[in-house]
Amino acid sequence: MPEESIENINFDDLNKRAISQPLVTNIYTADPSAHFFNGKIYIYPSHDVDAGEAFDDLGSHFAMEDYHVISMDSIDSEAVDHGVALHVDDVPWAKEQMWAPDANEKDGTYYLFFPAKAHDGIFRIGVATSNSPIGPFKAQPEAIKGSFSIDPAVFKDDDGSYYMYFGGLWADNYSAGEVENLMQLNPIAQRHFFLKITNLHYSLMWQK
Repeated sequence: MPEESIENINFDDLNKRAISQPLVTNIYTADPSAHFFNGKIYIYPSHDVDAGEAFDDLGSHFAMEDYHVISMDSIDSEAVDHGVALHVDDVPWAKEQMWAPDANEKDGTYYLFFPAKAHDGIFRIGVATSNSPIGPFKAQPEAIKGSFSIDPAVFKDDDGSYYMYFGGLWADNYSAGEVENLMQLNPIAQRHFFLKITNLHYSLMWQK
């Protein structure tokens, strides 16, 4: 079905009534993942572009091509866009659609986890590394083995273990796995869930 027209929306009025203003206005962003590294806030969003693709149920019109990293000294400070941190052209296995990413850190190396549609038309999740939280990131030549779908979120536990939660396509394929060395995925569960942590108690909740 086609997108609804936005011609009747008064964006100036919406901006005036918004509880906060956009962090950046030089690019269009979505799907932010925020982290606190070395005393600063780093935000890893997807970068929305108008690629001229027609609206469809596969999300082909969400034709993101790269990632920017945004940093802030504090929650009230100016947000700084550090430019392109990773482009699809620099990911050997990926063809298009660099959707919602996440990031984490281990032993001074920063890992950017991202979904993209591979050359065979299947979404997979890749990882790229950098010695700086703002990149540039260098992608691994292959997607993470055993990964699929979109929207990775990587959680570091108190014992130093890392877990990836991902999924979202067609609403019934959410999965979890332990990320060994932040490069290899060991599957744990597959269902529609989210993680809740309260006083070190872990609860997985899902819906059908």
